[in-house]
Amino acid sequence: MRCLILAAGYATRLRPLTDNFPKPLLEVGGKPILDWLVEDIASTGKVDGFVVISNHRFAPIFEEWAAARPEEITVVDDGTSTNETRLGAVKDIQFAIDALSIDDDLLIVAGDNLLDFSLGTFVEYCLEKGTSCVMRYYEPSAAILRKGGVLEIDDNGLILGMVEKPAEPKSHWACPPFYFYKRDDAGLIPEAIASGCGTDAPGSLVAWLSSKVPVHAMEMPGKRFDIGDIQSYEAVKAEFDSIRK
Repeated sequence: MRCLILAAGYATRLRPLTDNFPKPLLEVGGKPILDWLVEDIASTGKVDGFVVISNHRFAPIFEEWAAARPEEITVVDDGTSTNETRLGAVKDIQFAIDALSIDDDLLIVAGDNLLDFSLGTFVEYCLEKGTSCVMRYYEPSAAILRKGGVLEIDDNGLILGMVEKPAEPKSHWACPPFYFYKRDDAGLIPEAIASGCGTDAPGSLVAWLSSKVPVHAMEMPGKRFDIGDIQSYEAVKAEFDSIRK
């Protein structure tokens, strides 16, 4: 299994902190956000290597960070230099697959998220199900649901439908940016793109793929700390620090 870390965004809402520095390497709890993710995922013993997908502006910074890490980490530069010319998450995934000739199961995570639980639980769930998988959590706010992916599932966690940024959410199951794709299912990404699948939000691929193959959704066993702007970054730092003490 290879872990792909989505880190090619420009985090415009966090400026000026991210004018010349990538959001996933901002410090929380005494170290970069990515350190928390990589160390946790590496501890599962199920991942053969990490791939950080960066834009051209921040690739050298990620390469310097990766060189200081003990894990096997490859940084892929998608060639974009502005928020307006970004490829989008789905095309970035395919870009990395093509650039490195990846033919493996994929654990895909957004590089700007923190969790108060281990992703090892998710990895075990995926291996047990034997299908592509995502996570889900109960979101009571319709306003928040309209900003992300919303799942419909059966009693066994099988996805019956998913809509990205629905005007009228059909459930309260939100889909955070943590995904597992079986090798054969990852091979369908070019077809998804060619058929008009949305490419900016990574959840758009889940919406398309779950209509073609079985995809299960594990209920998230803890909390995700989402950093969107400077105010939320400061709030997350304070809350995360209090949890880790």
